[in-house]
Amino acid sequence: MGRRIFLLSPASCSGKRASLLIREKASFPLALRVRDGDGAELGEVFSFVSGLYFRGKLAYARAFGRSSGPVPPALVITPTRGMLAPGFRVTADDLREFASVSIGAGENLYRLPFERDARRLARTLAPGDDVVLLGSVATGKYVDILLDALGTRLLFPAEFAGRGDMSRGGLLLRSAREGRELAYAPASSGERHGPRPPRLPPAAPAPTEGDRP
Repeated sequence: MGRRIFLLSPASCSGKRASLLIREKASFPLALRVRDGDGAELGEVFSFVSGLYFRGKLAYARAFGRSSGPVPPALVITPTRGMLAPGFRVTADDLREFASVSIGAGENLYRLPFERDARRLARTLAPGDDVVLLGSVATGKYVDILLDALGTRLLFPAEFAGRGDMSRGGLLLRSAREGRELAYAPASSGERHGPRPPRLPPAAPAPTEGDRP
């Protein structure tokens, strides 16, 4: 069985939750580590900033990623640093840098490091390996750059087509909790665009202590 590497789209660092994280008077533990300490893990920071969507992506990648060697099973796309492991530590200055750059193919500060890391990843792939994008597939800001480097190896969850961010996040989080991996489709296909699917049914309640065997 080959490796399966997940690429997670970034959280916006220009919104209210990111501002709260780097506010000088913020005293909760994550803010203190980001602002005054040695930083905090990128995955934890983006999960706080983005909420459900990024938490779902990270949980899913950790549940189903398979890799070996220097390439981790999950990589996070960033606005200025290409792709980094979720455990990479970031500081308030890093978040300010991220917030200063628009994510788009026309922005060199975003595109050039991303292209570099995508080509580097492509050179490590062996037969049977694939790469799954956990992010928007309806626009080209991630897909176009990744397709240039990865071609047909780039996949995406087929159930993403037509869903919004919150729906994707809920789908991924539920799939990770249930141990149910989604089906994937080539990002080069027309299946990236589709009608909005039905809303997810309510999740089954977690078992209580008395229900456990």
